[in-house]
Amino acid sequence: MHKMKPDIEALSSSILAYAMERLRMDPPTIDHALSQTTLEELAGQTITEEGRSGEEALKLFVDSLGPACISQDHPRYLSFVPSAPSEVSTLFDLVVGASNICASSWLEGAGAIYAENQALRWISDIAGLPAEAGGVFVSGGTAGNLSALVAARHDWREAYPEFSSQRGLIISSRGAHASVAQAAQVMDADLIQSGGHQLTGDDVAATIAELGPADRARLFAVACTAGTTNLGIIDDMQVIGEICAQEKLWFHVDGAYGGAALAAPSTRPLFDGIERADSFIVDPHKWLFAPFDCCALIYADPAKARKAHRQHGDYLEVFYDGTWNPSDYAHHLSRRARGLPFWFSLAVHGTKAYADAVETTLDCAREAAAMIEAHPNLELVTEQRLSICVFRRIGWAPEDYKQWSDALLERGDGLVTPTKHEGETVLRFCIVNPRTNRDDIQLILDTL
Repeated sequence: MHKMKPDIEALSSSILAYAMERLRMDPPTIDHALSQTTLEELAGQTITEEGRSGEEALKLFVDSLGPACISQDHPRYLSFVPSAPSEVSTLFDLVVGASNICASSWLEGAGAIYAENQALRWISDIAGLPAEAGGVFVSGGTAGNLSALVAARHDWREAYPEFSSQRGLIISSRGAHASVAQAAQVMDADLIQSGGHQLTGDDVAATIAELGPADRARLFAVACTAGTTNLGIIDDMQVIGEICAQEKLWFHVDGAYGGAALAAPSTRPLFDGIERADSFIVDPHKWLFAPFDCCALIYADPAKARKAHRQHGDYLEVFYDGTWNPSDYAHHLSRRARGLPFWFSLAVHGTKAYADAVETTLDCAREAAAMIEAHPNLELVTEQRLSICVFRRIGWAPEDYKQWSDALLERGDGLVTPTKHEGETVLRFCIVNPRTNRDDIQLILDTL
C-alpha cells in the first residue's frame, strides 16, 4: 500500500481503459439488479485477509458487480429522476478522486472552492438571487433541504430568543418531496402540508390565518417546490415569496429536480418569484449533467447559514479568519470537492450549451406527451410539465403495470416504473438525458 509499484502502474492503465470504454458506450447496457444470493454466488467473499491483485478485483467488478447496477445514463432510463453526466464531468471526477482534495476550508482547498463558488454563482444568477448569495455543494436534496431548514430555524430563534427551546413549525405543499417531512422529523419540528399538489399563495395565507397565536409564534419557514418529483409542478413562488416577506418567514425553495429548468429560456418564466428565496437547492446530478453526488445549496444571505452551521473547536480556530469555508454552510465538516466535475463541465462547454441541452430534454418531453395522446391505449393523467409525463394504460390494474415494467427492464429495453397519482397506479416518464429521442419513446410506447 501507498507505493506506486509496477503492478499499480499496470492497474491504472486497466482502470482508465475501462473508464474510457464505459464512456464510449452509446448507449450503455442498462443492466439490472441481482439478488443477494446471486451476487454471493457470482462474487463470493470479496474482502480477505491477504487481499487479491488489483486486476482480479477490477475483473470482479467488471464481470459481476458492475452489471448488477442499472445504468442511470441509459437514454431509456426514464424512472425516478435519472442522471446523464457529460463526458467531461465524468472524466474530471477521476481527477477529483486522484487529487484527494479536502474542500471543507479555504485553507485546505482554496482552488477547488474558488471553482465551486463560480458554479454556484452561475446558478444564483439564473435564479436571480442577490450578488452576495452563496453556499455549498452537498450530497443531495435531502441534505440540502435539512441544512437550509436548520439555518431557517436558527435565524428564527436568534430573532426570537424566547423561542430558543420551542418546537418549530414549517408549511409545505402535499406534493413536496419526502425529504422535507424527513427534515422536519430530524429537527423535531412540526410540518403542515397545505393545499394540493401545488402550493399557492392562497393556501399559505389560509393556513397561517387558521393558526392559533401559539402555533403562529412557532412558524418559521415555508418550503416551496420548484418542480415536484412526481408531477413537475411548480409552486406559486411569486405570491408565496411576498407572503413570507410580509410575515417575516424564511422562504425555502426545493428545486432539486426542477430547478435545472431555470437554465432554459422556454421555462424560466415559470420560476418567477424564486429570486425572493432565502435558500434554494438544485441537484446538478439530476438535470445539470454532473455525476453523483452533487446538490447546490444556496443562501441569499450566507451569513445566516454560517451562524447556524459553523462548528467550533480548538483545532478549528485556524479556519475562523474571515475566508469562505464551505463547512460553514451545511450540516457537515469533512467534504470532497463534489462540485468540481460540474464546474469543469460548465467551464468546458459554456452555459449556452447547458441551456440548449435542457431545452432538448424539454422538447423531447413535449413530443412524448403528444405521442402518448395519439396512442390508442394510453391517456395523459395530468398536464405534461417540465420534463415529466404521467399517463395510464387503459384497462390495466396495478399488477399489469409491474409485470410490464419488470419485463421492459429484463429485456434491456428501458426502465419505466409505476408511480401513484391520487391513489391510482400509473406510468411516468422523466426525461433529463439529451440523448433520449423520439425513437426511444416510440420503442417503449410500442410495448403498451
